[in-house]
Amino acid sequence: MANKDLAAKSGCLTCHAIDKKLIGPSYQDIAKKYTASDEAMLIAKVKAGGKGVWGQIPMPPNAAVKDEDIKTLVNWILAGAK
Repeated sequence: MANKDLAAKSGCLTCHAIDKKLIGPSYQDIAKKYTASDEAMLIAKVKAGGKGVWGQIPMPPNAAVKDEDIKTLVNWILAGAK
């Protein structure tokens, strides 16, 4: 499955886009802010949710998304979501 398709299937594209801010930051902005060394932190944040880093609107937890899929998505985002 292409990673954009995985993002859509996982519900990520409701709040995020590759190149523009929607409710949450764009994937390109996330890739500019973080590096591969932040992978574990980002995986945990996607799984558990978070708030306060990109504004006041919290990101809900994504407990139903498989850990393997979250890792795939985080690595795709860190690579620039291409």
